[in-house]
Amino acid sequence: MKNATGSTVIRNGQVVIGTGAAPIPKAAVLMTDGKLTYVGPEAGLPPLAPGTKTIDAKGGTILPGLVEAHFHPTYFNVAALEDLDIKYPVEYVTLLAACNMKLALECGYTAARSGGSLFNIDVWMKKAIENDLIPGPRFATSGREICGAGGLMDWNPEFRKIGMEGLILLINGPDEARSAVRKLVKDGVEWVKTYPTGDAASPDINDHHTLCMTFEEMHAVVATAHNHGLKVTGHCRATEGIKNALRAGYDAIEHGTFMDEEALELMLKRNVPCVPALYFEHMSIERGPEFKMPQSVIDGHKETLEGGAESCRMIQKAGGKLGMGGDYGFAWNPHGDYACELEFFVKYVGFTPLEVLTCATKNGAEILGRGHEIGTLEVGKLADVLVVDGDVVSDIGLLKDRSRFVVVMQGGLPKAGQITQPAA
Repeated sequence: MKNATGSTVIRNGQVVIGTGAAPIPKAAVLMTDGKLTYVGPEAGLPPLAPGTKTIDAKGGTILPGLVEAHFHPTYFNVAALEDLDIKYPVEYVTLLAACNMKLALECGYTAARSGGSLFNIDVWMKKAIENDLIPGPRFATSGREICGAGGLMDWNPEFRKIGMEGLILLINGPDEARSAVRKLVKDGVEWVKTYPTGDAASPDINDHHTLCMTFEEMHAVVATAHNHGLKVTGHCRATEGIKNALRAGYDAIEHGTFMDEEALELMLKRNVPCVPALYFEHMSIERGPEFKMPQSVIDGHKETLEGGAESCRMIQKAGGKLGMGGDYGFAWNPHGDYACELEFFVKYVGFTPLEVLTCATKNGAEILGRGHEIGTLEVGKLADVLVVDGDVVSDIGLLKDRSRFVVVMQGGLPKAGQITQPAA
């Protein structure tokens, strides 16, 4: 992915660094050749080189590009889990994924981590983005997911003999777990996504159902993945499933819904991050009747939302690491609504806007393994910047309104927004 050449300064706004520190009023950001060279009060700007371009922040907010830490590029208006492996052919899914990537960038998300992708498409999307063939966030890939036979993602009857390898690698035992990881190594992924526990979306394999994968299978996945330099994460809702994943050596937890003190201690011991995806639960409750969800499933989502919110409060209070990512791509929770998760964490979960922004920038970048490059506005990092017309710290809901975006930048290059750049 190319960086800008020359210098650009953003003036006339408050700067949110992304570390949780208080905003810097009347601030400026200077970038040269795609990297940040000054962040601070506008009065302290160094002399500008001839030809430096200027962006007026309009008295608004200058912040790091956002990070969507649980992103499904190949999900598109999924109305039932079964849609995932039969709804569209691979060619059309690839086009849909490219559209979702572009949309994420336009929504201010300059980086994202895959939470699973059909047909290994996310690996090729990443290559296309990095070669400047299509627009999209800086990306960490996971490709196809691993699930135990009979688990949450195994819905096709055995007698149909149709397989599900475009979506899921089904395993039965540690040897098959190792084999599945090796297939993903060949695919070129960075994260291995697994399904240790159930979900409210499947009443027969609900949130408290732990054994979608055995501990031995999970341990085999981790040992093999780590041997090849890959990281492992998992869809973990049930309490014992969370603890099994952490004991097996997982590098991240998706959802972490029903935490207890022992699970929290295991998480904090290795600083394992969690991406809760709570807005998905809220929308499942709100729009479930519209999509004819059984009441038992809606009730499961209610329990999941309440338990997940309490777990997030526990993690945040204890100093753990949370990322923001909302499981978007379902019909009731569509792509493009990413910032709804951020507002939801303020209004429902009770986080402060600065806490949420830290989760959505600094923590997200660290979960991607790129905290040294992106995620905060600090000198030396890549100039991935979002400028919003308005005070995002006072009203984080402004991030839902793309018409308020002055500019979205990657490596100092404008990629979206209402940008005009008069010479300084």
